[in-house]
Amino acid sequence: MPAGVPMSTYLKMFTASLLAMFAGAEVVHRYYRPDLTIPEIPPKPGELKTELLGLKERKHKPQVSQQEELK
Repeated sequence: MPAGVPMSTYLKMFTASLLAMFAGAEVVHRYYRPDLTIPEIPPKPGELKTELLGLKERKHKPQVSQQEELK
């Protein structure tokens, strides 16, 4: 095994690391409680909580998808 570590020690360390990673992800998910729902209609600009509200002015024109151009 790597660096001359016995297989049993390697597996114990790997298992402990994996469990710690899963536990950390679970704690972060429970603390921040992300909204994992997918909306039926895409939200309008400014409705998402993740957008930077302080940056209202844009220096360039936002790109518009082809579907929005056809409407």
